[in-house]
Amino acid sequence: MHLDGRPVSAEELIGPALYGYGHFTTMRVEDLRVRGLSLHLERLAADCRFLFGTELDTGAVRERVREAAEREGSPLVVRVTVTDPGLELGRPGRDAHPRLLVTTRPAGPDRPGPLSLATVPFERDLPRVKGTGLLGTLVRRRAAQASGFDDALFLDRRSLVSEGATFNIAFLCRGTLLWPNAEHLPGTTMRLLSELAGDVGLASRSASVHVADLPGMEAALVTNAATGVRPVAAVDEFPFPVQAPVVERLAAAYRALPGEPL
Repeated sequence: MHLDGRPVSAEELIGPALYGYGHFTTMRVEDLRVRGLSLHLERLAADCRFLFGTELDTGAVRERVREAAEREGSPLVVRVTVTDPGLELGRPGRDAHPRLLVTTRPAGPDRPGPLSLATVPFERDLPRVKGTGLLGTLVRRRAAQASGFDDALFLDRRSLVSEGATFNIAFLCRGTLLWPNAEHLPGTTMRLLSELAGDVGLASRSASVHVADLPGMEAALVTNAATGVRPVAAVDEFPFPVQAPVVERLAAAYRALPGEPL
């Protein structure tokens, strides 16, 4: 764990730990390359302007991530958190001085197994911002796992599918990759996969997906930067094929992306 390129102290973690005010992105680094790196940097810069009212040095982000990858080896999952250790609970409106907290963990397999998902009603605060406040999402994930599922899939107040705790979801329907358009965080892997869909013979578009529509879907997949593309085995009681050829082609096309150099 490093803050601005040096080991972080316990004192510097007090503010982030107590207040949870900040934003982040998580990326998978392989051979000093990251799929969708420019998208990660774009999101970090936009969220920094929104939460802290200042511009982020994205060149410093690349440098800090590269240092972590060279230090730890790859493949590696790197999380970049933008936080202000000096933030005061009573005065969050003062001039901010955001800094880069970089943490790492070993990367999992690039061909992860299928997931079972439980639908739960939940709408995140500021869904377009990848904020560090994850209590609501983790409570729903915990409840889903306690019920025998792998993770939670969120529904809005109209019972429209939005996203998962840490992933986007897409459904295959009549030659189209459907991305639910209820309020959600557009993930970097989601955006890359939308561009790749045509390479495997699929259209790609966003649409309203009601929970009642799920039995009519042909297959489902989830995406995030750490695990890539992952098939869905079931949503609630509705099963999906876990070896749908088109899902496997999409996953292979994503793995084949060379990534952008750090």
